[in-house]
Parts: sequence; structure tokens; C-alpha cells
Amino acid sequence: MDTTAVKSELKQIDVNRVMQMIPHRYPFLMVDRVVDLVSNVSASGIKNVSVSEPFFQGHFPGRPIMPGVLIVEAMAQTAAVLVVETLGEEAEGRLVYFMSVERAHFRKPVIPGDRLFLNVQKQRQRGNVWKFKGAAMVDNTLVADATFTAMIVDR
Repeated sequence: MDTTAVKSELKQIDVNRVMQMIPHRYPFLMVDRVVDLVSNVSASGIKNVSVSEPFFQGHFPGRPIMPGVLIVEAMAQTAAVLVVETLGEEAEGRLVYFMSVERAHFRKPVIPGDRLFLNVQKQRQRGNVWKFKGAAMVDNTLVADATFTAMIVDR
């Protein structure tokens, strides 16, 4: 693959555009920005983890840790932006449902102040079912990874 062509396809998407593309909202919007997106191939998102996140009140008092399931959700939301970008504007606002999560590993806690870098790569697509491989990193350290399948549906 010609890397010059790929670099010219890279897109950045701010949070306002993310909210046009997927229906998630605070407190469940887990992507602040998509920094690298290659349609039908991959996307990289950013989640700035703040101490004011509502889940930190109970997970865990005195030792706030981002729940692993929400890290996977952040990867899935990044994948949903990739799906919408790939399918075009007619897909905006459609729902992307989890079908399966496989081989999820949580390697290091994510805490307030961390900047979660989310990378998803499309593995395959059959109809409205998409499979992705995702990884989450903080400071170039892998904190979580998973393979997941999702289905895009009308609202």
C-alpha cells in the first residue's frame, strides 16, 4: 500500500462532529476526538479521563479506576465513528450494538488525568455486522485490548 495515499486520507474529527455521527451523549460519550481515521480501515480516538467522570464516585472510592467495560465502550464508540465515516452521512445517528467481545485484556489501571488513546482496526464486514480489533494506550503503554463485533441498526 502506498503510504502517501494513506496519509492523505487521514481525517480528524472533533467532539461536535463525533456527536453528529453517533448518538452517545454525556455521561456516556467516551470519545473526545478522533485524530486519525482512514475510511473502511482504522480510526484512532482520544478520551481525556477526568476525575469528574460520574463512574469514579463508586469505582472505587479513594482509588478511582476507570471500569474496563467503559474502556471497551470507548473503543467501540471509536469504531462506530469509523463505521459512520465509511458508510457516509446516511448512517449518521444510527445505533451500533455490541454483539460480542472476545479476548478482552485489562493490563493496567486507567486513572483520572490519563489520556486514553484508542486504536481500532476493521477486521471484516459482512452486511451490517462489523468486526474490530481494538487497543487502548496511556503514555505509549498498552492498558487494554479486545476484539469485538458490532451491528449497525436503524434507531
